[in-house]
Amino acid sequence: MTPSTSNPSSQTAPSAQPGRRPYRRFPDEFKRDAVGLVVNENYSFKAAAKAVNVSEKSLRDWHAKFAPEPETCGDDATSEQLHDEIKRLRKQLKQAELEREILKKATAYFAKESQ
Repeated sequence: MTPSTSNPSSQTAPSAQPGRRPYRRFPDEFKRDAVGLVVNENYSFKAAAKAVNVSEKSLRDWHAKFAPEPETCGDDATSEQLHDEIKRLRKQLKQAELEREILKKATAYFAKESQ
């Protein structure tokens, strides 16, 4: 399931600035395969990005879009699985709280502007 390091069917657009890497487009199948390295093969983001010749940021963005949702622990989960789930849920809660605060501030700002 390892994507090749060559980039079949990617398209290169002319670079706007000399010395910058040209913009490349990748098909969704390529992105899913790259994410599979992290999810299924236990590659680090850095190693997987290097293996498929993309930036680590691009790979992280693809992971957010294409990675499957983690399964919840069942009644027979080990303490390590429960710890990992608690860690994941705390991170998810922190992100949701941050998003809520941003929305509150935006709502207050636009309510003030509309008066």
